[in-house]
Amino acid sequence: MNINMYQQLAARTINPELTQIETILHALHGMSAEVGEIHSIYQKSYQGHEVDENDLKAELGDLLWFCAEYCTAKGWDMEQVANMNIEKLRKRYPKGFSEERSLHREE
Repeated sequence: MNINMYQQLAARTINPELTQIETILHALHGMSAEVGEIHSIYQKSYQGHEVDENDLKAELGDLLWFCAEYCTAKGWDMEQVANMNIEKLRKRYPKGFSEERSLHREE
């Protein structure tokens, strides 16, 4: 499955009763919540809990869903967003990651 197909399939479960701005805000709140859930899995490891890889994948999938919801509400294709990000990274790190280039980035 490619990322745009994922976006289309995920869009089936976006609440159609929400306005565009409500959908955008729902997605933003959801992204924050899911990142918090991922943090929580690791935080509990300091209390003796195992880090369950399947739980992490499930939470990351939820985060991906909210990213798809946001893109859909904005009318963006996730593939375009992904391609823009890769192009930015290619310009920033043309030969792969470099600590030097990270510390002294050209904006």
